[in-house]
Amino acid sequence: MAGNLEVTMFDNELLVVPSALGDVEPILGVAKEVESSNPRVAYRCRCYAYHIAQRLDPASSGRGVSQFLMALLRSLQRENDPILIERWKNSDVHEIERIYQHYYNEYNQAFQNAADKADRSSAQITKLYQTAKILFEVLRYINWKETMEVDRQIVEPLFPERIQMCVPYNILPLDPDSANQAIMKYPEIQAAVVALRNTRGLRWPKKHNQKQDEDILDWLQEKYGFQKDNVANQREHLILLLANVHKRQFPKSDGQPELDDRALKDVMKKLFKNYKKWCKYLYPKDSHWLKTIPQEVQQHKLLYMGLYLLIWGEAANLRFMPECLCYIYHHMAFELYDMLAGKVSPITGKRVEPACGGDEEAFLRKVEAERSQHGKSEHSQWRNYDDLNEYFWSVDCFRLGWPICEDADFFCLPMEQLRDENGENKPAYRDRWMGKVNFVEIRSFCHIFRSFDRMWGFFILSLQVMIILAWNGSGQLNGAFDDEVFMGVSSVFITASVLQLGQAVLDVVLSWKAQRSMSFHVKLRYILKLLSAAAWVIVLPVTYAYTWENPPGSAQTIKSWFGNSANSPSLFVLAVVIYLSPNMLAAVLFLFPFIRRFLERSNSRIIMLMMWWSQPQLYVGRGMHESTLSVFMYTLFWVLLIVTKLAFSYYIEIKPLVGPTKDIMSAQITNFQWHEFFPHAKNNVGVVIALWAPIILVYFMDAQIWYAIFSTLVGGIYGAFRRVGEIQTLGMLRSCFESLPGAFNACLIPEERSEPEKKGLRATFSGNFAQILSNKEKEAARFAHLWNKIISSFREEDLISNREMDLLLFPYWADRDLDLIQWPPFLLASKIPIALDMAKDSNGEDGELKNGMETDPYMSYAVKECYASFRNIIKFLVQGDREKDTYFVKLTGHIEEGTLIKEYKMSALPSLYEHLVKLIKYLLDNKQEDKDHVLFSFLDMLEVVVKRYNDGGSNIQVDILILVDSTHGGHGHEEVIPQYLLFASDGAIIFPIPSVAEAWKEKVESDGFICCLLQRNQLWIYHTNLEARRRISFFSNSLLMDMPPAPKVRNMLSFSVLTPYHTEEVLFSLKELESPNQDGVSILFYLQKIFPDEWNNFLERVKCLSEEELKGSDELEEDLRLWASYRGQTLTRTVRGMMYYRKALELQAFLDMAQHEDLMEGYKGIELNVDDNKGETSLVTQCQALPDMKFTYVVSCQQYGIHKRSGDHRARDILRLMTRYPSLRVAYIDEVEKPREDGSKKINQKTYYSVLVKASPKSIDSPGPIQSSDEEIYRIKLPGPPILGEGKPENQNHAIIFTRGEGLQTIDMNQENYMEEALKMRNLLQEFLKKHDGVRYPTILGTREHIFTGSVSSLAWLMSNQETSFVTICQRVLANPLKVRFHYGHPDVFDRLFHLTRGGVSKASKVINLSEDIFAGFNSTLREGNVTHHEYIQVGKGRDVGLNQISMFEAEKANGNGEQTLSRDIYRLGHQFDFFRMLSCYFTTIGFYFSTLITVLTVYVFLYGRLYLVYIGLEEGLSTQPAVRDNKPLQVALASQSFVQIGFLMALPMLMEIGLERGFWTLLSEFFLMQLQLAPVFFTFSLGTKAHYYGRALLYGGAKYRPISHGFVVFHAKFAENYRLYSRSHFVKGIEMMILLIVYQMFDQSYRGESGYMLITISMWFMVGSWLFAPFLFNPSGFEWQKIGDDWIDWNEWISKRGGIGVPAEKSWESWWEEEQEHLWHSGLRGIIAEILLALRFFIYLIYQYGLVYRPKITKDGKSFLVYGLAGPMMFQMLFAMKIAQALKPLVKRAGYWGLVRTLARGYEIAMGLLLFTPVGFVAWFRLVSKFQTRMLFNQAFSRCMQSSFSLKGQWKDHSSRKKDQ
Repeated sequence: MAGNLEVTMFDNELLVVPSALGDVEPILGVAKEVESSNPRVAYRCRCYAYHIAQRLDPASSGRGVSQFLMALLRSLQRENDPILIERWKNSDVHEIERIYQHYYNEYNQAFQNAADKADRSSAQITKLYQTAKILFEVLRYINWKETMEVDRQIVEPLFPERIQMCVPYNILPLDPDSANQAIMKYPEIQAAVVALRNTRGLRWPKKHNQKQDEDILDWLQEKYGFQKDNVANQREHLILLLANVHKRQFPKSDGQPELDDRALKDVMKKLFKNYKKWCKYLYPKDSHWLKTIPQEVQQHKLLYMGLYLLIWGEAANLRFMPECLCYIYHHMAFELYDMLAGKVSPITGKRVEPACGGDEEAFLRKVEAERSQHGKSEHSQWRNYDDLNEYFWSVDCFRLGWPICEDADFFCLPMEQLRDENGENKPAYRDRWMGKVNFVEIRSFCHIFRSFDRMWGFFILSLQVMIILAWNGSGQLNGAFDDEVFMGVSSVFITASVLQLGQAVLDVVLSWKAQRSMSFHVKLRYILKLLSAAAWVIVLPVTYAYTWENPPGSAQTIKSWFGNSANSPSLFVLAVVIYLSPNMLAAVLFLFPFIRRFLERSNSRIIMLMMWWSQPQLYVGRGMHESTLSVFMYTLFWVLLIVTKLAFSYYIEIKPLVGPTKDIMSAQITNFQWHEFFPHAKNNVGVVIALWAPIILVYFMDAQIWYAIFSTLVGGIYGAFRRVGEIQTLGMLRSCFESLPGAFNACLIPEERSEPEKKGLRATFSGNFAQILSNKEKEAARFAHLWNKIISSFREEDLISNREMDLLLFPYWADRDLDLIQWPPFLLASKIPIALDMAKDSNGEDGELKNGMETDPYMSYAVKECYASFRNIIKFLVQGDREKDTYFVKLTGHIEEGTLIKEYKMSALPSLYEHLVKLIKYLLDNKQEDKDHVLFSFLDMLEVVVKRYNDGGSNIQVDILILVDSTHGGHGHEEVIPQYLLFASDGAIIFPIPSVAEAWKEKVESDGFICCLLQRNQLWIYHTNLEARRRISFFSNSLLMDMPPAPKVRNMLSFSVLTPYHTEEVLFSLKELESPNQDGVSILFYLQKIFPDEWNNFLERVKCLSEEELKGSDELEEDLRLWASYRGQTLTRTVRGMMYYRKALELQAFLDMAQHEDLMEGYKGIELNVDDNKGETSLVTQCQALPDMKFTYVVSCQQYGIHKRSGDHRARDILRLMTRYPSLRVAYIDEVEKPREDGSKKINQKTYYSVLVKASPKSIDSPGPIQSSDEEIYRIKLPGPPILGEGKPENQNHAIIFTRGEGLQTIDMNQENYMEEALKMRNLLQEFLKKHDGVRYPTILGTREHIFTGSVSSLAWLMSNQETSFVTICQRVLANPLKVRFHYGHPDVFDRLFHLTRGGVSKASKVINLSEDIFAGFNSTLREGNVTHHEYIQVGKGRDVGLNQISMFEAEKANGNGEQTLSRDIYRLGHQFDFFRMLSCYFTTIGFYFSTLITVLTVYVFLYGRLYLVYIGLEEGLSTQPAVRDNKPLQVALASQSFVQIGFLMALPMLMEIGLERGFWTLLSEFFLMQLQLAPVFFTFSLGTKAHYYGRALLYGGAKYRPISHGFVVFHAKFAENYRLYSRSHFVKGIEMMILLIVYQMFDQSYRGESGYMLITISMWFMVGSWLFAPFLFNPSGFEWQKIGDDWIDWNEWISKRGGIGVPAEKSWESWWEEEQEHLWHSGLRGIIAEILLALRFFIYLIYQYGLVYRPKITKDGKSFLVYGLAGPMMFQMLFAMKIAQALKPLVKRAGYWGLVRTLARGYEIAMGLLLFTPVGFVAWFRLVSKFQTRMLFNQAFSRCMQSSFSLKGQWKDHSSRKKDQ
């Protein structure tokens, strides 16, 4: 049904049709359509609509139904004038009859006049049918209601046989009359359709009405009750899947279309690979039993495949649970086999029928998913998708039976959910909860150790060894062989056993809530692991004690327990050997990964029993090991890194600190300045802890630094090997352009190759491609067509001007008379003038001149092309026989003989050049009055040529001179007869040029030939748009990289693109573009300043001179909106980019199928003659049909239905996109209210549908504008609300059923694509067909991104560089050599069949899968997938451009990594990877965020440790010790911390990639620019964001999706907004560290100089300054005095306003304060305890108070706690007590002190606000600061001549007022 997007105005109010009255909408649409011609008929239609609405919802209980009916009734009463009722009553029927008859005739005429099926099935016929049908219903209603007499011939139904033909289709029109469509002509399509329609032998139900062309999917629908639209959707899906595989892999059959069994087998293998693996794992019987008759075997295979796809198509949220789908399919497939075999049920005695069969939607009603909670509670309290799915990894799942038993334990709810809405208990059988399955996500930092216990164990043991080596003996490594040292080192095995015991305890504790679902052998494994670890903790220390001859104290104690017998070192050695035996076996298997893969993949019970101890019995995580070469590569990487890291730690940090530590421990200090915290501790243990704690933390963190260094170096080397950045500029491109066509054709043009080209090291570096010879015009033409398409897309995007386009284009029509390649004119510019100068001054031989010109090959090309083109122009213009013989008589011969200089005087060339330039100008003007000038130009050139001929005695020369003089009117030869004068006869020359000579006119009109003559410089090449230069350089460079050869379009893999969309911007409106923000800057004005060259190119394209000329024309205003939207992060930009795929495929299909003549004419020529190329078999039609088979684009606009009903502009804009791109499909979730069947007035039931729509295109023959309507293709009912988990993956999941093909590219709506990159898509898809590691085929193809938002601001530029390095050099290293690349962004291409059978392209469980993208990579890797990365193709992506946006994005990612830390995926990867790959996984995922947290924690530990020393007086007492006075290791540790702090981890790969891709000098300039734009401040601030939100997610939860506006941040953020966003993450911590530093400096200065203090604390002061003031530094107008005043007023209003129900946090401090404590309400007792423990650190502030009182001697010698108590109550109440009270809120509320706590909190916030606001206000007094800040923020815009003062100070007012006046 077509849905009209236009809402109706009734009584000056917007009439929006409620979802419960959806059937009324088309009736109102017809009323609106006929209202202009006949208002009375429209009135009658509305009356009928009112009647239908009352029938649909009699009680008006639906949402908005009452308001709708009242508005409609008022409109009807106003229109129905009582005076005219009787007059109109009789005429109404006749008018409706007349209009109905009109549409009825039009409907019939459309069928008769349609020339082809494409038009017969068009939207015009559908619209006519629907309109006529509604008018017919209105007539019947009048006939029944008012007993009016209606013509019997009129009251007849429309042709029923045509109804099916009017149903909109998606890609394949499968009705009987569509066989002549181009796409249905393909034999592969026909073969798949014929195979599906083979229903021979299938028993249909008795009541079934046989229909034409029914197939096996219809039979499955009848048997199982699948939905009609689901069947239609999967029918097309299956046909296209089979046809594409058949078309790609197997040759075409010349006979009757027949589906190849090999194609069927290939698809079936991919579709059921996971199911067969599941069957083998659980040992049930495989349900695929096939007969031996070939025809029946194929039919049965199609039945099984169709059944699975139909289940998958209606599974809704079950698609996230692939093994649950396997369970359902397994039972239904057994039923299918029983039906096919004709088995009889022993119970009923009848033939077997499906358990869930019946009418339509029977399957939907009987198979639904369990509803998970919204996720605010603890993960351990509810089951997510993974828990539900993993239940089906055990044979216990078969207890559910079939049909599924609803009383099974699987459906039991937790105790918290046992009460319904009325407080009543659930039935007794639901009083038990099965609990979590296999894994429990409990919030704890222990998960970091538990998931990566081998890594932490290695680092801890290494630290122990290094300390023992440094502590004993000389500290040299060879000292390890000393007996005493060796014995000390041997104690690491005891430590290892203790760590193993800790791991076992954690396994038991953290898995306790899953114990109900655990099988016995899993529980046994946990218990034995715990007992074994406990035993080794006893055995190893005991045997170790007996190895000493003179045991130390601890060993002596152990020996006293077990008896002081003789020493037996061999016992300890034996124990260690036995203890290490599992590790030794693992090491052996590590060296032979193919053996480990075989063992892990095996389902043999014997092997599984052998592997039981080392590997948990899980369905996933088996056989993930890479090839031997890959293992060697990443092992070498990590061995080098670990050796470097440990050497640095030992020699720089640990060893130098051991000696001073010994001195400190031996020092005796008895005189403390204050009370010692450890009065009974020996050896100054407090000092030792304070000194060593920062060192230890840095030791565990600095591996991340070394990873950044090594990955940068390796990434740079790999990038150089892959030829990244080989072409960096247009100048470099120009120098190698001669070889580009060869590379172009080698990569992008399919060729028939008998053998694949060999690849090797030499081929990698050589880059030599065969040049296109001049006689290979076909290859040259193909290159020209593709190149020109790229350049034309640049012009369409306004990246280049018309002139630049002409200079870059190849000629569209090949000139076959020119026996050479015509290069783009930009290569030949300025070459002719230089060649003229060389020739004029040449006095040597022809060979010498030729050699001189060929030193520059483009000069040689320019000379040859100009000569050949000029010769052809003369031949075309000069038609007289005598005149033709005059020119080029001997010239060509002299050139070939090499005697040109000898025969002709080169000094005449400048004169000839001037005449030729004049002639070209006349030809360009092409005016009749210039004919004589053209004639004389010919004569002048002829005279110059002849007179400069060296052979003065030539008779030909004399004769020609006579004719020339005579024609000029000379008197020397009066005897010449007039008819013999040159050019005197009619038709001697053709001028003006006729319009039909289009191809020839291009030779003259194109700037190519003119450029060769007139252009004298190449400065334009350096002024070309930066983005155009970047794209052309990257594309050219990518052709030098290693990419698979391109197949023909018919042989390529088919693919889809899926874009999830929610409520983001679709298309900027004029109001949005022109409305200024609070700073006075409009989006349009800002864009004009950022993209001035593109704005000028746009005006040139639309042929306007200024912005004012664009107003008043709807078409130009639409162009303006599009121009702006294409430069924002809008859906329009994304859709345009993705639809380049279709354009590319059309062009590539043309190049594949075009014959020689068509190829020479070009695709552009065929497009110009499209009227002559109609028909199903025409080349154009085939070129448009083939992409339909290969490419599908679906945008999942989740709320499109809601927007459409409410009249939201976004729905209209989406419809514009569908109209502009007819092959675009939009999927949305339709929420429909239906009245209750009992007629009660309770809340209506809501029904949800997945709907796919397309635009109703304008018919070729229909006049008028394009209709604003869409056509509904499929409507599939859902079992309930589809958004149960995270919104984005759920949005993808509902729409994935509408995608097609073997590949699926997921694209975010802030991304774009480019025409030149779309040409390489078929190359990329070929990567699926080769094993990159020799083990497995890729399942995810990673691609690089280009961040296109870098020009918006300096922060956007920094973010752009940071993201670019992540998606290039970082991904490069992750994929190879580390082999841990997952799915990080949405340009990646998925193996669609692999992932749709394994849970989809993302995970959707609430909160835990917040970072849904990376979990798709985890899932793919765990299921033996392979993720690769390819850099020869890129996709554009927008990023956040303002500090607040960036911080919200960073917060979401940090939250997501916190949730990843708790996830089962990370745990399984950490345990199933080998040791070195596990290291890669850690440091490239959660390790980065944990390292940032340790970096911040190091600062706290250092400051509190030093304060402890100075307060106690130990630091002053130990000032003579080197460890205190000159602590080099501590300085090194703090330097390491500062490296992380200032963004070293992110900056290093960023700088490497800049240098690699753009050159060393660019690297230096951009690095310097980064410092000017305060990049270290930005990175330090981001560090705080990551650390805060990562730690908070682990401790309290609260992770959530944070909607980010992707607009242009040119507005000022208010102080209150910044405070709300950064108070807890930065400001509180910054002020705390500032107080710590001040107090430390105050107490430390008495015995230490300022220089030493600054040396240690400078990075900490930098952190404090960045955290406190970065939000104001990077805030537009952040230091403008007027804005400061407004911010102060806004702050006071916000801080003083009371909160309450409905008051948002943006309006009231109290509401915000309550929201900030929400994490404590959901984190349980564990979160409250964590909050209290963290609040205890504020107890140190009480010490500050005591110090401030004690140091100034205010109390003289009094050091009692009485003074302390008098000095600190205020700080105690405001800090410590406030935090404790918030954690214990329920108790404080009951005690009645909550109001006091709120008052204290408000005072604390006011104090903090004043502390921050005061310096900002002070700095704002200095106007120079504001100017510097503006320059810093908008430096990129300044480089494009943007005046920030104009933008930020409101001068837009004059600009806008001028527009209004005009």
